[in-house]
Amino acid sequence: MTERSVSEWTAVARLRGPEGLLSAPIPGRPPSLSPQQRDLIPELLWHGAEAYGFRGSVWTCGRIAKMIEDEFGVSYDKGHVSRLLRQLRWTPQMPIQRASQRNELAIRQWRDETWPRLLTEARRQHRTLVFVDESGFYLLASVVKTYAPCAQTPVLRAKLTRDHLSVMGGMTPAGRIYTLTRQESLNGSHSVEFLVHLMRVAGERLLVIWDGSPIHRRTLVQEFVYETRGHLRLEALPGYAPRPESLG
Repeated sequence: MTERSVSEWTAVARLRGPEGLLSAPIPGRPPSLSPQQRDLIPELLWHGAEAYGFRGSVWTCGRIAKMIEDEFGVSYDKGHVSRLLRQLRWTPQMPIQRASQRNELAIRQWRDETWPRLLTEARRQHRTLVFVDESGFYLLASVVKTYAPCAQTPVLRAKLTRDHLSVMGGMTPAGRIYTLTRQESLNGSHSVEFLVHLMRVAGERLLVIWDGSPIHRRTLVQEFVYETRGHLRLEALPGYAPRPESLG
C-alpha cells in the first residue's frame, strides 16, 4: 500500500471510527445478466466457438460478446467481456491439443444407469440407436490464444486454422456410419438436415444420442422433433461423454 492510502485510512478512522473503514456498496445500474446467467457462461464456452458459427475453436472477447447476445439478448462491448471473464477466472491462454476435461462422475452414472435404460427402451420401442457428434478437420496448425479458466490450460480437440471441413457423423451399435460434411461451421439447420437424412437411411423410428451443443438445442431442431410425432427421440449425453465403443 502507498503512504497516501494509509494516511487517508487513518484520517477516516479518526473522524468516523472503525466503522468508517468498512467497505460500502458502490451505487450503479444493476447488472444486465442475472447471477444464474453469469454462472452459465463457462458451461457455454466449453462447447467451443464453432458451436456458435465461428471459424476455428478459439474464443476472443468479440466472439464471447456475440455468444452472450445470442444466448441472453444482452449486448456487451469487448472491454466489459474481458472484465467479466476475469471475474469468472477465465484468462487468455495458449491451448494444447488433447481430450477436454470431463465430469467422470456424471459420465459413470450415465453409463451405468441411463445407458442400460435407453438401450432397453430402444429395443422395446423398436428404435434404431444413433450416436451423433461433430468435428472439424483442419489442414494446418496455428498458434493462437483462447479464453479458459485461470491456471487451467485450455484443451481444443481441433487444429486451429481457417480452412477446414465440418463433419456431423452418426454411428449405430451395429457399426453403420452416416455423415454430413460442409465447408462451413455447422448450425441448427445442419442438425435438422442431418436428422432428416438419418430418418431416411437409418430408420423412421430413431433414438438419437448426442451432446448439449448449442446447434442441437436450437428452436428449429425442437420444432422438427415435435413434427415427427414421436418417431424421433433425442437424448443428451453428459459433458465430455465417452465414445460409443466404451459403453460396451
